[in-house]
Amino acid sequence: MDPRVLDQFLFIALPYVCLFTFFLMTIYRYRTEKFSYSSLSSQFLENRQHFFAVVPFHYGILAITLGHFIAFLIPKTVLAWNSHPLRLYILELSALAFGLLTLIGLISIVMRRGSISKVRQVTTTTDWILFVLLIVQTALGISIAVIYPWGSSWFATILSPYLWSIFLLNPDISYLAASPLLVKSHIVLAFLIIGFFPFTRLVHLLVVPNPYLWRKVQVVRWYGNK
Repeated sequence: MDPRVLDQFLFIALPYVCLFTFFLMTIYRYRTEKFSYSSLSSQFLENRQHFFAVVPFHYGILAITLGHFIAFLIPKTVLAWNSHPLRLYILELSALAFGLLTLIGLISIVMRRGSISKVRQVTTTTDWILFVLLIVQTALGISIAVIYPWGSSWFATILSPYLWSIFLLNPDISYLAASPLLVKSHIVLAFLIIGFFPFTRLVHLLVVPNPYLWRKVQVVRWYGNK
């Protein structure tokens, strides 16, 4: 396949398919299965490993997501911050640390769900697919941070304009022309995760914490001999 055609599919068609799926299915699920908007926590089945797996994952993924969002919204501010070497080093090392924290949390979550029978029984195929996608995506992000440093700066100068072109319905993939395969893979997988998002337990991120204050109590029944 012509590389230009492949790039148009991966960085123009695929993003819109994933974004459309995200918005349509998120709204549909909320309207038809409102009580499924939950993390479906297995904490009541086992708590100790749950704590040491979920806490680092949440701190890591929230910090990384917030960092990407800030670089997308205010790239010039990020570049101004990075104009001072010390601030740039602090930002890069912090991002790498939170990325490692996320990966450690994810691996711990997978090990817990695979080693504890009660937790394994309530883990769905969708959960396993999600864990694989997140682990690969996190590993890609860490690899990029190590191999292609100063990611916060080139994100602000390359990826932010590209993403804005997508949201403004005027896609411009010229920003990605010189991007290495590792970076392109990271972008493609990010859109795939967005498209898969409405079908996973991650939807609880969209409603935390407010609806839990006034919605009806959920009754959980556990059937089984174990």
